[in-house]
Amino acid sequence: MSRHPLPEARWPDAAEAAAARWFSPIRIGSIELEQRTWVPAMVPWRATEDGVVTPEVLDWYERFARGQPGGLVLEATGIRDVPSGPLLRIGHDRFIPGLAKLVDVVHSASAGRTRVFIQVIDFLAVKRRPTKEAYFRRFFTLTDRHREALHTIMSAVAHPFRGATDDEIREALIQLPDDQLDRILTKGELEALRYGYRERVTDTHLPHIRSLPQVLPDLFAAAARRAQAAGFDGVELHYAHAYTMASFLSALNTRGDRYGGARENRVRLPLEVFRAVRQAVGDAFPVGVRFLTEECISGGNTVEDSEYFGVAFARAGFDYLSLSRGGKFEDAKQPKIGWAVYPYTGPSGWECMPTTLGDARGPFGRNVEATARIRRAVRAAGFDTPVVATGGISTFDQAEAILACGDADIVGAARQSLADPDWYLKIRQGRGGEVRRCTFTNYCEGLDQMHKQVTCKLWDRVALDEPGVARSSDGKRRLIAP
Repeated sequence: MSRHPLPEARWPDAAEAAAARWFSPIRIGSIELEQRTWVPAMVPWRATEDGVVTPEVLDWYERFARGQPGGLVLEATGIRDVPSGPLLRIGHDRFIPGLAKLVDVVHSASAGRTRVFIQVIDFLAVKRRPTKEAYFRRFFTLTDRHREALHTIMSAVAHPFRGATDDEIREALIQLPDDQLDRILTKGELEALRYGYRERVTDTHLPHIRSLPQVLPDLFAAAARRAQAAGFDGVELHYAHAYTMASFLSALNTRGDRYGGARENRVRLPLEVFRAVRQAVGDAFPVGVRFLTEECISGGNTVEDSEYFGVAFARAGFDYLSLSRGGKFEDAKQPKIGWAVYPYTGPSGWECMPTTLGDARGPFGRNVEATARIRRAVRAAGFDTPVVATGGISTFDQAEAILACGDADIVGAARQSLADPDWYLKIRQGRGGEVRRCTFTNYCEGLDQMHKQVTCKLWDRVALDEPGVARSSDGKRRLIAP
């Protein structure tokens, strides 16, 4: 492990900033961004348990909007009308008024200079890791195979179990050590015990999983219509990380129908979803996509796969391509009992949000090279679809170089924008020396992992006694950057 210091920052004066590529306009479909600065989606955990916009949500986005980024993407917002904790939802018309108010807040706070997009997402069931007792007594499906396997093991110690009752067998399984459970349970059963049950797009023995290709296009289309009705400037389809649509794109998608296996099958549903969305909102409403340059897991998608997907998305008519990397369930750390597995805790999660502690390559601009390859593939295929680069961007010169080299068309920053929501505005005004710089320690990600209201360690305990400062639910942290 090595520690990487923050890149040295040279901040431009106002005249240089005004002439910079980063602060020049660009078209996304039918609209224009005033500048090529971008705040990607971040989940702040400020909605109600019913997925409704709260005053805390409005304050959060108002604060980013005051920094006047060219584009601001709302957090991943669920397309189904189902419980999902304090995450925003858009699965019913009753969510439209709150989202419309949020759009008005962003447009007003940015003096109309920021375009606001909403990221819409689908996810499958992920259960908390159970205790051993709860798993075998409540969730485990006992079969004759388990009975025979247990009988074989117990017979070796003169304790046959062939005539035991189901309850006796369950209690015996609870007492077995891990090495013996490894001989009895399937891979999926062991995962449900040790990590918590998780649905996959390949679980086609489940009717609701098998029917996803028939269900999801209409759900995404309905969500996009609501986004349009709420006044958003565009919608971003979430095809990245550990969730449903990314799982269809994944090389690990081995479904036996027309939606798994070869690349052309894995991209089929994402394209069908896009076509349904486009039909629902028309050509004048921008529709972008967030997907991965690389999955960063064993057997997962490589940049070659994503070059193929990028060209397919551009050909289909997406208005922009936004690239991330990693963040998968497959290599996530084992959660504590009572917690759900979190897809940003393993090596692929580190690739998504790398810190200053890491390998020799370091965390800064780690996704740029792969993003550039996808952009080159898209351009070689004859499409000028704008490409958004993100990941460890924290200085003016870094962003300018990405644009100057043609590695991307828009450059965004999540963690640096969280550290200082005004940083784009400060740079434009020649006040770069005042920027509060992210230290890339992932304090914010640790709060997200615990489903706590996300803040930044650089400002969440600053001036807590100021009049009117909004605090976290525990009263210890300020909710909005100073």
